[in-house]
Amino acid sequence: MTETLHMSPTRQAATRSEQVAPNALMRVLLDSGYALSAFPISLSAFVLAVVLFSTGVGLSILVGGVLLLTLCVMVARGFARLERHRVRTMLGREAATPRYQCARSDDGFVRRMLTPLRDPQSWLDVVWSIAGFATGLVAFVLAVVWWAGALGGTTYWFWQTFIPDNPDDTGLAELIGLGDGRVAESLLNLTVGLALAVTLPWVVRFAAVLHSSLAVALLSSRAELQEEVSRAEGGREAARRAEASSMRRLERDIHDGPQQRLVRLTMDLGRAQKQLAVDPQRASETIDGALAQARETVAELRALSRGIAPPLLVDRGLSAALAEMLNHSVVPVTAHVEVGEALPPHVETAVYFVVAEAVTNIAKHSGARSAHVSVVDTGDGVSIRVEDDGLGGAHPAKGSGLAGLQQRVTAVDGLLEVVSPVGGPTVVSAFVPVPGARGHG
Repeated sequence: MTETLHMSPTRQAATRSEQVAPNALMRVLLDSGYALSAFPISLSAFVLAVVLFSTGVGLSILVGGVLLLTLCVMVARGFARLERHRVRTMLGREAATPRYQCARSDDGFVRRMLTPLRDPQSWLDVVWSIAGFATGLVAFVLAVVWWAGALGGTTYWFWQTFIPDNPDDTGLAELIGLGDGRVAESLLNLTVGLALAVTLPWVVRFAAVLHSSLAVALLSSRAELQEEVSRAEGGREAARRAEASSMRRLERDIHDGPQQRLVRLTMDLGRAQKQLAVDPQRASETIDGALAQARETVAELRALSRGIAPPLLVDRGLSAALAEMLNHSVVPVTAHVEVGEALPPHVETAVYFVVAEAVTNIAKHSGARSAHVSVVDTGDGVSIRVEDDGLGGAHPAKGSGLAGLQQRVTAVDGLLEVVSPVGGPTVVSAFVPVPGARGHG
């Protein structure tokens, strides 16, 4: 069982099935097909966009003009969706589809017609329909010239025999001083054809990249911005959920533990006060019991404080806090910890609780005999891996703390992956990024 828990809408949208890279011949054919089809598609988009836009602007003082502008925008959207699909399927490039503004179900006819015109991406689609004609034409010309030259030159020796031979005709080979006759002409065309055939893969690749780069810039760049915003909003929401969950758990633990002990301590001290006058020996025993209750309460409060912010983590840093926590683990743990001393506090806290929750789950649910913990500062973040030899079958829905761990990792824009097939082993992997870290541009 493999469960990838991410933790941001952005990266969930970026998660896709791996595609098998095409071989060299297929790559050339796909690039050529993309470049050759770019011209007829971009020509259609250009004509429709220009005609509808110019007519709509000219008639904009009338209702019909606004409707034509809306139609222009919707036609451009259709060509934009087609182009993103072509980029993804034929070139294997990422081309995310942005979220368009949509009219509400209770909107009237006029508002429905105006909604596409208020969407910035709609106008980027129109710009693409017009500007894409230029790059589509260039890509088409390059592909046609190279394919025609390569095929024609390398086969000239064959179809040359079907050309009438006029002694008065002057061929290219003779004009540039390479000799006259069919043999010289055939050798020259073969040389040119082979040169074009050899450079064909790079030329059609350049043509495809030229056209698709403009498409991605105009049609998908806004989607990336939307994903960044969604990720930030998702992180804030996850942080709020994690904070609320932590507060509820802390309130419950205080109510069920220290609060009950303090109530009993108060009652014992009141009983001891009454016993002092009539039975000093009994009062002494009651006070001894109250002292034991006080010590247990203090120990429990210290344990709860570690759940908020472990004192050792604040005082001596992540390495020392992890070492102390792992030394007290019920299951024997081997550890490999390589972290710097300049990590932001929220990163140290997140890493500590990922390891602590994973080790706690091992002790409670896995039936493991041993575990291994690896925490490494990679320069742009902290990589965490916790592996055990237990029974496996861990899943967030089972209430083993993984759901809460997911929220905590999401709150710091991190990644969490749980691989836990039935029968084991279970591997919990996480990555907590460091904002503005070494290694980030």
